[in-house]
Amino acid sequence: MKVTEGGMVSGLLRDVKIPRMFHARQTFPREVIPREEIAGVVDQQLSQERFASLIKPGMRIAVTAGSRGIRNVDIITKAIVDFVKGRGAVPFIVPAMGSHGGATAEGQLEVLASYDITPETMGCPIRSSMEVVELGVSERGRRVFIDRNAYEADGIIISCRLKPHNAFRGAYESGPCKMMTVGLGKQEGASIVHSDGMDVIAENIPTMARVVLEKAKILLAIPCMENAYDETCRIEAILAQDIMEREPELLKYAFSNMPKLMVGETDVLVVDEIGKNYSGTGVDPNITGTFSTPYATGGIRVQRTCFLNLSQASHGNALGCGLASAITKKIFDQMDIEKMYPNCITSTVLASARIPCVVATDREALQLCIRTCNKIDRGRVRVVRIANSLHIGEIMLSEAYYEDVKKGLYPGVEALDEPKALEFDESGNLTTPAEYMAAP
Repeated sequence: MKVTEGGMVSGLLRDVKIPRMFHARQTFPREVIPREEIAGVVDQQLSQERFASLIKPGMRIAVTAGSRGIRNVDIITKAIVDFVKGRGAVPFIVPAMGSHGGATAEGQLEVLASYDITPETMGCPIRSSMEVVELGVSERGRRVFIDRNAYEADGIIISCRLKPHNAFRGAYESGPCKMMTVGLGKQEGASIVHSDGMDVIAENIPTMARVVLEKAKILLAIPCMENAYDETCRIEAILAQDIMEREPELLKYAFSNMPKLMVGETDVLVVDEIGKNYSGTGVDPNITGTFSTPYATGGIRVQRTCFLNLSQASHGNALGCGLASAITKKIFDQMDIEKMYPNCITSTVLASARIPCVVATDREALQLCIRTCNKIDRGRVRVVRIANSLHIGEIMLSEAYYEDVKKGLYPGVEALDEPKALEFDESGNLTTPAEYMAAP
């Protein structure tokens, strides 16, 4: 695709005014487990007799590790491995990420390495394979698969994050049951879970998880949950036989800790960086409102959205771009179709892999979104800018919000400076930091 600055597109956008913007702080409840205490919390949870007694000397224990950008995932995984070793058992890590990593064993190792999960840092092997074993058939008639390495272990510990999903709603969303069916199911199992569509996945996950719990050697799950600041706030071990009852309760807790953009609605949303380390769809639609299916709702109400950069941790997987109104040439040039398409083929959700409008620079991405908004006051265009969808404690708002923020009309939102023009470099890329930097 030929995308150049200075052509007809640039000419049409040249006079579009970008509003002055100011930095603002959003304040959320902040229950948190300090990073230095996380390993101790994991050990404390697993040391309870009902969990510790399951792990016996000489047992080969598979510990799952997923593809999401979970805060402190390296510490949590290492703490589980160390506990298993302390019980005299032999741990190994299994990538449990469905079709992510390009649906290859090598690609999944690469994803884990990007989170500092390697044999050297964890002190145990990582056994990565796309080979699966068929466990049986769910009550909905769906075949159920599990990673062969995990299946052949003497026991499996499900380590994962528990949070609301970005494309559907149900009693079981992202958590232990999804890790057992989609993550450990690898590409083949994940494909079946998604095969009926996102309107049915909320039924497939629990019915297929029951087969895994019955036929595989699941010992326990130990999900972590995060607060609105992307900080670990809760870690809880759950016996295998209690997962189906406990997971929906913890999902309610996770929902209560979800952050949000408190202004509620805007004309244009600017996301500086997207990536798989932030969400399965590049940005978390529970924040941005950019859902890939009609089976989940929420987030800010917005007319146009632009994405400016792709994270290095995504390794070219730019899923989620299809949910934007515009992206930059920077993102387009980094796209690796071999990393993107296996995921959407498996999930059957194609919207997030589509190519939106592609423009040459950050400046033109903003201008395109502003120019194409309908029924807005162009003298008071509302713009929200975030660094990414995981970190929204500090954001930028356009001048149209300033007086209302100063008057306290958005409880929890505080202006940190006054509206100023955004600054761009000679290449048209934003140089004003999205997060507030106090003067020295």
